[in-house]
Amino acid sequence: MQILPAIDIKDGQAVRLFKGDFKQQTVVNPDVLGQARLFADAGIAFIHVVDLDGAIDGQATNRDLIASIKKETGLGVEVGGGIRTMAQIQDYLDVGIDRVIIGSMAVKNPSFVQEAIETFGADKIVVGIDAKAGMVATEGWLETSDVHFLDLAKAMEQRGVQLFVYTDVDRDGTLTGPNFEHYEELVAQLTTAKVIASGGIAELNDLIQLQEIGVAGTIVGKAYYNGNISLEELKKVEN
Repeated sequence: MQILPAIDIKDGQAVRLFKGDFKQQTVVNPDVLGQARLFADAGIAFIHVVDLDGAIDGQATNRDLIASIKKETGLGVEVGGGIRTMAQIQDYLDVGIDRVIIGSMAVKNPSFVQEAIETFGADKIVVGIDAKAGMVATEGWLETSDVHFLDLAKAMEQRGVQLFVYTDVDRDGTLTGPNFEHYEELVAQLTTAKVIASGGIAELNDLIQLQEIGVAGTIVGKAYYNGNISLEELKKVEN
């Protein structure tokens, strides 16, 4: 299972949110590049970066900062937040970003996802599914659709998606544990696509349980920044 420490960027700083609420924001490191270097120095291979400003703006607001992370650390980087056009995806890939996450557009324009996969390859395109009470949330989690997370995942798999990031918004940043039931359902119902878990990780045992369920990776944010799980422990879980 791959472990991906998270860097969520807002106003040029690394922050954490509580249940995706921009009003409940904590700065965990004002130096985003410094935080990325800490991960690289610890031997972490891959990180998950979210452009929170971009998620609201609908554009790659922190593109230059994210490009610097890749250039200066050499980390594997997947990026989400505000991805709305093929040109944005192309630009991120041109500066070396390894995977680009499509979120809201998967609900609003499914053919966009298919076009992106056909253009850039399934290994470069991730679909991010964020759900509140099982229903897919969009626009930086500010809106909730009438689409169930499993329905979206299965429809996206049919369009060629091979990797999903699934986040239960109600668990994100809460340290209350992941929604294991949802991950079990996704792993059971998807035929070829893999799942990266995100949201609610509180302790090392959560990672072990997710590994047993069969997810391909897990994103760790607040549990690391709060000191619940150390970088050394994250490295031990990864295989």
